[in-house]
Amino acid sequence: MLNDFLLPDQWFSQNAGPRYVQLRHRLEEAIQTGLLPANSSLPPEREIAELTGFSRVTVRKAIQEMVKDGAIEQRQGSGSFVREATQRVEQSLSHLTSFTEDMANRGMQTTSRWLERGVFMPNAEEIATLSLTPDDQVARIYRLREAGGQPMALERAALPLDILPNPLEVVTSLYEVLAKHGHRPVRAVQKIAAVNLEPADAHLLSVPEGTAGLRIQRISYLESGRVAEFTQSIYRGDAYDFVAELRLSDR
Repeated sequence: MLNDFLLPDQWFSQNAGPRYVQLRHRLEEAIQTGLLPANSSLPPEREIAELTGFSRVTVRKAIQEMVKDGAIEQRQGSGSFVREATQRVEQSLSHLTSFTEDMANRGMQTTSRWLERGVFMPNAEEIATLSLTPDDQVARIYRLREAGGQPMALERAALPLDILPNPLEVVTSLYEVLAKHGHRPVRAVQKIAAVNLEPADAHLLSVPEGTAGLRIQRISYLESGRVAEFTQSIYRGDAYDFVAELRLSDR
């Protein structure tokens, strides 16, 4: 079936654009229609070239473009495979909630892979943001957040030591621990920027290097106005949509 789908026909000749773009669109159509289901392997480059009449350079470029977009993954020694579609999650920017709470509201179970957790000397950015002195210590937690078995975000949080005396107490929800001690933030300011993922971050999030992502910096405040949390996160761009409700201001 797939071989017949890739045979040269009027589809190629009637679609404008470079040949690698035409082939990429044809392969994307095969994925969308189920001819190439998730986790299935693509034919070898040589076979696709013979079927389509395109050069192997053209075939390779079409596949590489799909690898960059995250539709295809290449496994060393095994070939190219269709990636399983990632479930997209909408997160509201109107309410201050934790990752664990967000995913629980969607019926998704969360897990964390700890990358760093403990008490450290603060860096310059943490000193300035959390109003610390160079002699103070900071509680820091850094983890890979997963939901539904999929890696979703890298989350690095820093808090004053009197706000979070024991970082090891955080097992799932940071905000749950802060609430237990009377230190849950009541408001936050977030900055969101688009990024292309660096190799180390892309590896942890199981996406190709250079994939689009979101960098989010959040500063959370207690009711007293004191800064309680400084968090820097990297989210998969193919997994998250951040939604904000806007209202027309009164004039």
